[in-house]
Amino acid sequence: MIEPDHPDLSIGQQCKLLSIALSSFYYTPKGESEQNLALMWQIDEQFLETPFFGVR
Repeated sequence: MIEPDHPDLSIGQQCKLLSIALSSFYYTPKGESEQNLALMWQIDEQFLETPFFGVR
């Protein structure tokens, strides 16, 4: 979509043409922490054992 090496348009101009925030172009996701992955795993495991919890 955006060509960083474009000869005529800067990255900012290209983002403006596409209605994309410049910060969105430079954003890099961090990923999940080990602690968060462990918690999600525990929640998943509990749900698979007792999917009826929380149901009236």
